[in-house]
Amino acid sequence: MLVRIALMAALIGALGLVPPFFLPVLPGVPITTQNLGVMLAGLVLGARGGAAASGLFVLVVLLGAPLLTGGRGGLGLLAGPTVGFFLGFIPGAFVTGWLAERLRLPAFAGALVAAFAGGVLVLYACGIPALAGIAGLSLRQAALGSAVFLPGDVLKSVAAALLATTVLRPWRVPHRP
Repeated sequence: MLVRIALMAALIGALGLVPPFFLPVLPGVPITTQNLGVMLAGLVLGARGGAAASGLFVLVVLLGAPLLTGGRGGLGLLAGPTVGFFLGFIPGAFVTGWLAERLRLPAFAGALVAAFAGGVLVLYACGIPALAGIAGLSLRQAALGSAVFLPGDVLKSVAAALLATTVLRPWRVPHRP
């Protein structure tokens, strides 16, 4: 399990190699593929393992490894507009895994619901208030600005569910009810 946690943390970091793409709606907030890694961590490793992998990734980045999209890392991230999304990786992976362990739906449907709930809804719930506070926006402005990322995040949820139920299926940790 420790090896799987480390490998999943490395996958989240590797997804940061995709060059950042910034939208003019929210300066300083890039489109990233790293939340796909967070979704996969929860789906493949379960609640505890997914949170541990995301937590390991967050720790390594805060220690200075430039693994976030755009080569960012270090304690300075805690003062940036994306801090809530970044720290939300841990509860996002936990919720994804928790739901994946408990939902009694067909494999793909359960994985899709879990990935969207943890990898999108939880990340937005953590990220939007921090974005509003740091960027000096109202919650409404931050939420509306973040809404432009929703179509891509829905696609990442679908991709995570497909990967977890097909390619990574043999790699999944048996979930306990």
